[in-house]
Amino acid sequence: MKLYSDFGPRRSRQIVADVVALGLIGAWVWLGITVYSLIENLAVYGVQMEDAGAGFRETMTQVGETLGGIPLIGGGIRAPFDGASEAGGALEAAGQSQQVAINQLATVLGIGIAALPILTIVLLWLLPRLRFAQRASRAQKLVKSGAGVDLLALRALASQNISALAAVDPDAMAAWRRGDDQVMRKLAALELKSSGVRMAD
Repeated sequence: MKLYSDFGPRRSRQIVADVVALGLIGAWVWLGITVYSLIENLAVYGVQMEDAGAGFRETMTQVGETLGGIPLIGGGIRAPFDGASEAGGALEAAGQSQQVAINQLATVLGIGIAALPILTIVLLWLLPRLRFAQRASRAQKLVKSGAGVDLLALRALASQNISALAAVDPDAMAAWRRGDDQVMRKLAALELKSSGVRMAD
C-alpha cells in the first residue's frame, strides 16, 4: 500500500498531518487515563468507609457475643449491640457501593473524554488518508502494469475537474480522440499526480 505522495510538498503535508494526528490521539488517550485515575482515586473514601463499617460491625458483634454470655441479662444486653453490628454492615455495604459507583463514573468519563475527540480525528484524518492510500496504490499498479497513457488520460477526462482539463488543452476530449500524444501524456500525468504518483519518464 502506498502511504505517501511521490510529490514533495504533498508528502510533507501528509507526514506533518500524520504526526499531528497521532500526537493528538496520544494526548487524548493520556487525558482520558488521567481523568480516570483522578476520579478512581476518590474510591479511597469508599474503601475507608468499608473498612470502618467492617471494623465497627466486627467489634459490635464481639461485644454482643461477650455480653450475651452473661447469665440472666445477656440476652437483653446483646440486642443493641447486634443492631449496631447491622448498622456497621450497612456502612460497609455503602462503602462497597460507593467504590463501584466511582469506578463506573471514572470509566465512563475516561473513555468518553478520549473517545469523542479520537473519533473526530479518525473521521477527519484517517479516512481521507486511507482513501488516498487506496487511490495511490491503484494508480501505482496501473503504472507498473504498463497501462497505456491513453487509459490514464481517459481516466483523467472522467475524473478531473473542468478547469484542470482546460489548463491541459481547451478541447482535451478532442485531443484524446485524435490521439494527440503530448496532450494525452499531460492528461495521464494529471491523473497520476492527483493520486500522488509520479509518471514514469
